[in-house]
Amino acid sequence: MKIIFLGIFCLVTSALHAQQWQQRVEYRMEIDFDVRVHRFAGIQQLVYHNHSPDTLTWVFYHLYFNAFQPGSAMDIWNRNSPDPDMRIEPIKTLLPDEQGYLKVNTLVQDGSQVTYFENGTILEVQLARPLYPGATTTLQMGFTGQVPKQTRRSGRDNAEGISYSMSQWYPKLCAYDQGGWHPNPYISREFYGDFGDFDVKISIDKKFIVAASGHLQNASDIGYGYEDSGVVVPEFRSDQITWHFVAKDVHDFVWAADPDYSHLRFERKDGTVVHYFYQETSYNAESWNRLPNIIDHAFDYINAQYGHYPYRTYSFIQGGDSGMEYPMATLITGNRSLHSLVGVAVHELIHSWYQSVLATNESLYAWMDEGFTNYAQAMTMQELAKRGLIPGETGTAPRFETDYGKYFQLVQLGIEEPMSTHGDHFATNTAYYSAAYSKGCIFLAQLEYIIGPKALQKVMLRYFNAWKFKHPRPEDFIRIAEKESGLVLDWYYEYWILSTKFIDYGIENVEASGTETKITLRRTGAIPMPLEINVKTKRGTDFRFYIPLDLMRGNKQFKEPDWTILEDWQWASQQYSFVIPLKYSQLATIEIDPSRSLADISRSDNTFGIPSDNE
Repeated sequence: MKIIFLGIFCLVTSALHAQQWQQRVEYRMEIDFDVRVHRFAGIQQLVYHNHSPDTLTWVFYHLYFNAFQPGSAMDIWNRNSPDPDMRIEPIKTLLPDEQGYLKVNTLVQDGSQVTYFENGTILEVQLARPLYPGATTTLQMGFTGQVPKQTRRSGRDNAEGISYSMSQWYPKLCAYDQGGWHPNPYISREFYGDFGDFDVKISIDKKFIVAASGHLQNASDIGYGYEDSGVVVPEFRSDQITWHFVAKDVHDFVWAADPDYSHLRFERKDGTVVHYFYQETSYNAESWNRLPNIIDHAFDYINAQYGHYPYRTYSFIQGGDSGMEYPMATLITGNRSLHSLVGVAVHELIHSWYQSVLATNESLYAWMDEGFTNYAQAMTMQELAKRGLIPGETGTAPRFETDYGKYFQLVQLGIEEPMSTHGDHFATNTAYYSAAYSKGCIFLAQLEYIIGPKALQKVMLRYFNAWKFKHPRPEDFIRIAEKESGLVLDWYYEYWILSTKFIDYGIENVEASGTETKITLRRTGAIPMPLEINVKTKRGTDFRFYIPLDLMRGNKQFKEPDWTILEDWQWASQQYSFVIPLKYSQLATIEIDPSRSLADISRSDNTFGIPSDNE
């Protein structure tokens, strides 16, 4: 029997180990950028480590800039959308010199020619020789690109006058994981990539200042004061200078360039250096100059609550069309009020945790990125307000009021789709954004309601520390939540993520029963939840009752001792009654979910008031 058990244990252990593999990439790129025609020529050496148990005969690259052409998948998808993204609309009118493209001119594998062809934003490559499990291969490429007129995230000459926002600018190998290849055509949604190292050299007109992911390697050579408090651009003997950046353990690389960037450098007590690149105006100067101190406080809070930022630098770069996160950097529009600038900066910074470091498959699990970021942003902004760092805010406003409102609206519109839907395949933009951002945020807010705030804080820290640099999936997060809370939570995930069912409870009846009162509740919505009930007497005394859900196999722990724990509500039952040791005439109100934490789509029947003339 021991031998059989040992065999089973080894099989299970092997299966678990097999699920932990992930590919690794090492990019070395050099580009020669011509600002006169907005084009560049580049060479790329990609060392690809196959840590999978599979033999690979094909690989795929993203060619994102090909989306910025009339007739591209992005253009057609947006034209056919019932609620098109107006930021993408201009693509259909771009002239040839305003369009974007990436063209691969040469590609060899370990010195041998490969067969490849373009298919929109995807390059399909048949390898010259198979890449076996555990093996490594080197792919060398020559490519050219044209920077599109700025429409969505990437491009030149954005609305604020930034010359170049260079995101998704290079041929990027698609991710390969337990689900196989992910060569998703680009339609402006989310991203997914393998971790690795980037060594990038950018040769550009000497008048331009370049900001990027990673660490500048040759600040002294090019005369740029990255390590100073300001910018120094001396005279050079040639028209071009080369900026050399290295970023390690990241899954993407972004850069931007403009001749008029101002630069602020802030070094935190823990040694993290934070850079700020922006075009200073009379409108935004004060906001950008106040931002470093505020972000320093934000780093302190986020590190303590969600795990310590693992890199040594981060850059806030004015560019793009709103705000978009990348490893070790973000592009954000910068002509904003202080409150707006802090909001977008905090949001994109938190993506360093839930996109850059944890790096879930954002396309498939956008809610694990955008939703978790929205949640942490609300918590961080509340903390900054409490510290008096955000003008006009006290930190006492409802944390997730906007997200609850957007989710309720989504349900009312009748266009909700399961959050398990691939991000590129939602029928409407409204359904996608509401699901990824708002319902994803409420996923954590509801989890806090189920397991308690202290348990959730432990979950978030353990999740980050256990899964950083490992591409976690939903079940990985749920298992950690179960371990930290001691509760069963598969039911919650299945209802909230895999379905469009909703929560709706109400007070059905309250009746006198001698010296006691019988309260009957009804569940109208399909999602069962534990409930918190507050009974207030006419003298102003509160009595708090908690009804666990049988599916949880337990109940959350309250720090306050005055909660009465009732019998479990059986999930299949739509009705639940309990008796309280108070006369009906003593009662003033009975309320379901007094904290307004429950995502109950109809709260009008959550409160029952007892007329005063019954006293």
